[in-house]
Amino acid sequence: MQRVLSLWPASWGRQQRSTATMITAGVVILLVLWLMAKPLSYAPEPIGPNAQAFAEGTRVTVELTVIAGVAGLFLGVLAALGKISRVPPLRWVASLYVWIFRGTPLLLQVLFVFFALPEIIPKLKLDEFSAAALALGLNVGAYNAEAIRAGLLAVPKGQIEAARSLGLSRWYTFVDITFPQAFKISLPPLVNNIVSLLKDSSLAYVIGVVEVSLVSTRIQAATFQPVPCYVTTGCIYLLMTTLMTQISNAVERRFDHEGKLA
Repeated sequence: MQRVLSLWPASWGRQQRSTATMITAGVVILLVLWLMAKPLSYAPEPIGPNAQAFAEGTRVTVELTVIAGVAGLFLGVLAALGKISRVPPLRWVASLYVWIFRGTPLLLQVLFVFFALPEIIPKLKLDEFSAAALALGLNVGAYNAEAIRAGLLAVPKGQIEAARSLGLSRWYTFVDITFPQAFKISLPPLVNNIVSLLKDSSLAYVIGVVEVSLVSTRIQAATFQPVPCYVTTGCIYLLMTTLMTQISNAVERRFDHEGKLA
């Protein structure tokens, strides 16, 4: 990460360089998704003839990650607030949600949402992509909840008392004082959860979502050449996680106002 930051003009501040890194990494991800099929088409069989399939599968993987990540962040905030709520039913519901989704395998959750949930609630019969996005969002939301809850509890109580003594309401104290600090404290585990979510999205293949892992498995089954298929898939995941890690590290430095990070 330090090498990436050193690419920018020395006159730029930490926040400017971090913002530039986030924008650049985001643009590179879009370019990779747009142009991936071209370089893969020059690869030998079975990769070259199936370059477009790999590119489309990668786009589905990223779309799944973004949708589930946003949903998981929203659910994480709600569950964290529920766990520290003074209202017992809210604490119970939030604790039950976190307990279930952190204590059961993600694979089981994906299968349950797609196959079992419609049996319980017929109106919630979802297509493969929506079911996978819902299961992944619920799962990462449970992990985000614990990270955000820890951040909220880490904010010094004296700051909250000082804000209340100045006449701020509970809402404005939370929005202006508590949550910004809690979000900053929670940022490292939150961004790590998002990067992990990209890899966890590969489990969506079990219900037929045509993401990059399923593409690779189908090509391997048709050609009986597992090495090039799985090496290509691994390289795609490695490239995407590397770019997302650059963004996540830049986000951390963007909010590192004290200069604690090297």
